[in-house]
Amino acid sequence: MAENETLECVTEHERILQEIESTDTACVGPTLRSIYDDQPNAHKRFMEKLDARIRNHDREIEKMCNFHHQGFVDAITELLKVRADAEKLMGQVTDTNRRLQEAGREVTAQTEEVIRCRIQQRNMATTVEKLQLCIPVLEMYSKLKEQLESKRYYAALKTMEQLETVYIPRVSQYRFCQIMAENLPRLREQIKQVSMSDLKDFLESIRKHSDKVGETAMRQAQQHRTFNSAVAKQAGVCHYSRPVYSLNGRTHTHTHTPNGSRLDEEAPEEEEEEEEEEDGDEEILTAQDLVDFSPVYRCLHIYTVLGDRETFESYYRKQRKKQARLVLQPQANMHETVEGYRRYFNQIVGFFVVEDHVLHATQGLVTRAFTDELWNMALSKIIAVLRTHSSYCDDPDLVLELKNLIVIFADTLQGYGFPVTRLFDLLFEVRDQYNETLLKKWAQVFREIFELDNYSPIPVDTEDEYNLVVSRFPFHDAEIEKQDFPKKLPMSQSVPQIYTQVKEFIYASLKFSESLHRSSTEIDDMLRKSTNLLLTRTLSSCLQNLIKKPHIGLTELVQIIINTTHLEQACRYLEEFITNITNVSPETVHTTRLYGLSTFKDARHAAEGEIYTKLNQKIDEFIQLADYEWGMAESDGRASGYLMDLINFLRSTFQVFTHLPGKVAQTACMSACKHLSTSLMQMLLDTELKQISMGAVQQFNLDVIQCELFASSEPVPGFQGDTLQLAFIDLRQLLDLFMVWDWSTYLADYGQPTSKYLRVNPATALALLEKMKDTTKKNNIFSQFRKNDRDKQKLIETVVKQLRSLVNGMSS
Repeated sequence: MAENETLECVTEHERILQEIESTDTACVGPTLRSIYDDQPNAHKRFMEKLDARIRNHDREIEKMCNFHHQGFVDAITELLKVRADAEKLMGQVTDTNRRLQEAGREVTAQTEEVIRCRIQQRNMATTVEKLQLCIPVLEMYSKLKEQLESKRYYAALKTMEQLETVYIPRVSQYRFCQIMAENLPRLREQIKQVSMSDLKDFLESIRKHSDKVGETAMRQAQQHRTFNSAVAKQAGVCHYSRPVYSLNGRTHTHTHTPNGSRLDEEAPEEEEEEEEEEDGDEEILTAQDLVDFSPVYRCLHIYTVLGDRETFESYYRKQRKKQARLVLQPQANMHETVEGYRRYFNQIVGFFVVEDHVLHATQGLVTRAFTDELWNMALSKIIAVLRTHSSYCDDPDLVLELKNLIVIFADTLQGYGFPVTRLFDLLFEVRDQYNETLLKKWAQVFREIFELDNYSPIPVDTEDEYNLVVSRFPFHDAEIEKQDFPKKLPMSQSVPQIYTQVKEFIYASLKFSESLHRSSTEIDDMLRKSTNLLLTRTLSSCLQNLIKKPHIGLTELVQIIINTTHLEQACRYLEEFITNITNVSPETVHTTRLYGLSTFKDARHAAEGEIYTKLNQKIDEFIQLADYEWGMAESDGRASGYLMDLINFLRSTFQVFTHLPGKVAQTACMSACKHLSTSLMQMLLDTELKQISMGAVQQFNLDVIQCELFASSEPVPGFQGDTLQLAFIDLRQLLDLFMVWDWSTYLADYGQPTSKYLRVNPATALALLEKMKDTTKKNNIFSQFRKNDRDKQKLIETVVKQLRSLVNGMSS
């Protein structure tokens, strides 16, 4: 067993030694470690084996050295022989080297200089190459700075784009390019801010220049209208000239075409000067000539390039909406002068002319929908403002000028494509306001005419005076024309003046109807309606007020009736006058008729009623002067003085009434007689009158006889038979009853149609008899009965009882 283990150990040691000899020293570690992993004494035995192997190798080395020793000695000997030659050669080489070094030192220096120059050339070439790449960048950046300084922002943005996409990427490794790249966004933001600031300045500037832009646009529209009018004037077939009423007191002559449009033949000097100046301006100014739109274009391009166009559009539209609201806000006192309206319209027109220009000059910044929205908003505000402010205006001049401004305003905006139908509809409301102011003005004119009228027939001494009146008023009377001069026309001076003023009103009303783009039929209808208002409301009211005035007497009322008759007859001439102006036949369907006939008829009826009233009042004034002595014993034998004065007044008054038309005089005379009869009856039956003597009754009878004589004298022709005397029939029968004392006949025939005292009422007879039966007071008629015949007293008592029974029977 021991021997087997020794053999294995020796074999293992051999193997390990072979591995050590054949293996790299770096891999010896695992081999040596395996020696310590074997048997405990293996290390010792391995060391022994290793020593044996070393000794064995030493013997082999020694054998090899012994074998090669002679050759080594021979080689050493040879080397020693060469040593001397080598030293000599070394000296020669050293000397050659020294001389070579000395000779090549300049070459080396020049070579180093050449190398240094070559390096410099290479560096310079590289630098030039890099500079050639950098110089365009610097040039573009310098160009960018110049563009920014000269405010060429759109070009600057293009330069920035080239820098970012083309130039900077080529030399992005340099620091200055990085600084440039970092600075470009800030420059863009600066450009946005500057361009936005320019836009704000533009918006502020356009806010100030809108007035001038609008004024220019409206002037051009007015020139266009004037040109069209001139063309229409040259193309017109028939013209007629007429004086036109001027609200400012000046009268100009205008030419009218058959459809009623007016063409100026003679303009005020100021208008002629303006037209000459306008004709001299050959160049037509536009909004672009008056306003620099470059900030808008510039800002739009800048924001478009920067990709922020929507923000710019939103900001621009928002700001313009705000400005629109400011423009549409009127001044508080705008309605006081036409300049206030003109400035208001100029600003609005200027605003929308600018928007129209921006709409067509830019793509999408302002859309048609946006301008339509602004216009609709503005139109509602404008109409509300004009409706409010025009209602404050009471000057027809100002209203007419406002109408002309509205027409020019509408025509101007219509020329830019904005719908203006609502503005022309508004003009109908303004027309009503204009008519109201005209009516107020003419009401004052009519009042002044009536106040200055003398209410006497117009005297004409010569043919020229007669023709002057006839030229102003259509008066035709064959009988008066045959009379010799001097003569009098039946109407007073106010009639031709009223007629002339009605025509002037028609002219003034026509001035508003011009340029409203309405047909002749519509203009004719408007003229007729406004004239009807003048006649039925203004003139009628003035006539009614005139008739009611206290200072207007019977003579004036008679003249007013005559005047209204002639004015009524002249209404057909007014209709012909309107027809000539508008060239619309009165037979046209739906043509409005003039209501002047009813106006003058109503005024005449009111004047007639006032005549009756004043005549009765005058009668009452005379009757108030009556001073009867009701207890007198016997009459004076003649009529009372107050009554004779009253009859004389009535005679003179009814002589004037003969000029009244129709049956007015007869009616007035009958009314006066009836009122006189009633007043006398009331005097007898007055409850405050307690006693009446027979002498007083006889005196009263004398006065009634004078009234009957007056009635029978036919103070006013035209009565048939004793028609006028019948006004006093009640008094006559009552007085006859008491004068004759025919009570038996009255009582016997009472209620019979053939009764002699048919008009005597029992209550009236009883009341008068009660006043006469008292015998206790002085001068009573029954005092004689007591002395002479007491039976009569009983008769009276009996009559009183019978009358009372009749009265009670009537009441039951």
